[in-house]
Amino acid sequence: MLDEIRRIEAPSAYIFDTMQYARYFPGHLKAVFRFGDIVDVSTVPTIQKSRPVAGDKRNATLLNLDKKRHFFFINDPVRFEEKKDSLIGRGAVTQPHRIDFMNKYFGKYGLNLGQVNTDGGNAAWVVPKIPIYEHLKYKFILSLEGNDVATNLKWIMSSNSVAVMTKPKYETWFMEGRLVPNYHYIQIKDDYSDLMEVLEYYIDRPAETKQIVENANNWVMQFANTKKEDLISLLTLERYFYYTSQIRSMHS
Repeated sequence: MLDEIRRIEAPSAYIFDTMQYARYFPGHLKAVFRFGDIVDVSTVPTIQKSRPVAGDKRNATLLNLDKKRHFFFINDPVRFEEKKDSLIGRGAVTQPHRIDFMNKYFGKYGLNLGQVNTDGGNAAWVVPKIPIYEHLKYKFILSLEGNDVATNLKWIMSSNSVAVMTKPKYETWFMEGRLVPNYHYIQIKDDYSDLMEVLEYYIDRPAETKQIVENANNWVMQFANTKKEDLISLLTLERYFYYTSQIRSMHS
């Protein structure tokens, strides 16, 4: 029941972000919460942060959870034209697909890549962590999915740089599954084999690349209206309770 949410053993950010909206509903209403990096769909209706893009998603209701870590935007002071014609990428390298990428590209082609974790991956790839503003010196920023979505995608799309990534397999409140490749971000193959070819294409076409940046910025803007975001979040919970037959009508 909603009045027992605080008893759930979960990171406090998930509890806080859930209660931000759940507190407006009667405490006796019931919901199944799956907190953390969720990459599948349950057999019962649940509320979660992430879900697969493909397949039947009706049982996976998304809320904007763990917002402080995953959902923030920036004001980029560096004009697109002032940025370097290269790719930068930093991240924890523990999953096989990230290891595969680093095996293919670390220390090659003048790319600025590095692993920030000291456990796992490859010690030869470890570099110091750098702040976001250091990434903003580059036109192209790597955005690879980790356990679920890529944590850095939101702030990249709010910047004057462009995200370089594979087609999203997971989505959150940010609606990654609705992003259009080579319109909102630059897409590379799942095996990363075309990375350099793709980078060369967009380096040679700065106007086309800058248009992708503008499209990405426009996508981000729809999340900037906090009142609208609050309303949609409340309506999302209301629909959950309606379709689980706990309330008789919506907007009651």
